[in-house]
Amino acid sequence: MADDSFATFTLSIENAIAWVTFDYPPVNIQGLPMLADLNKLADRLEPDRDIKVVVFKSAHPEIFVAHADTNFLKDMSTTAVSRDRVELLDLQTTLERVSRLPQATIAQIEGFARGGGHEFALACDMRFAARGKARFMQMEVGMGILPCGGGASRMARQIGLGRALEIILSAEDFDADQAEAYGTINKALDADRIAAHVAALAERIARFPADSIQACKETVYASIDLPIADALKEEAYWLYQAMSKTPAQKRFQYADDNGAQFDMDNQRAWNDLVISIQDVT
Repeated sequence: MADDSFATFTLSIENAIAWVTFDYPPVNIQGLPMLADLNKLADRLEPDRDIKVVVFKSAHPEIFVAHADTNFLKDMSTTAVSRDRVELLDLQTTLERVSRLPQATIAQIEGFARGGGHEFALACDMRFAARGKARFMQMEVGMGILPCGGGASRMARQIGLGRALEIILSAEDFDADQAEAYGTINKALDADRIAAHVAALAERIARFPADSIQACKETVYASIDLPIADALKEEAYWLYQAMSKTPAQKRFQYADDNGAQFDMDNQRAWNDLVISIQDVT
């Protein structure tokens, strides 16, 4: 099912996966129209329990998502304000909504993702980049500012202080293999393999219950911010949510009734069994 009601990307839904393809000539600039579309998309996805995975990619042969539109900041006041008067930017709140979607989100990066485009990718749950095509950069320090779409806040949480400061303060391009080494992406893949890899991962995740996907996301994100004692309580909380909304109890009972967990062949075959048990509902 295709939806062409967005101005900056197309949306296609198939087998519990939403495919979002940025297509905003000439360069997929991250401006107000794109933010409006992303908020409209979030409005649709946040209550949706049928869509389990969202894949973001681009129709542009060289660009994933370009940097934020310079119009965002060129008219910004040059008078500093106190902390108690600061309000979040539209870019920050929009990318945080993307980050907090209940679905698993994957960025399939086959072109430039600099500035706000890189920050968009960082807001996704997983990132895969094509060798020879993907390029990343945070150029803001050279413009006299700092990454302000969550880049300065998210990157150190994902890759550590030193690496984050190297990327932010050098304002240099880095490619897919460097990004994999830094930890800003999950994996660098050859350009002819990335689409199949992302599709296979998305299809696998889409087989699992929507509520357990969300519970996993909520718990992992909480673990970044909370002391371990509080994070463990969050784990327990989301376990109860998942048990109340998914067929988990039936699946554990099925395994117990059949003695499946004690079978050595099953222990060797968990990669496939976790898919076949989706038939127990």
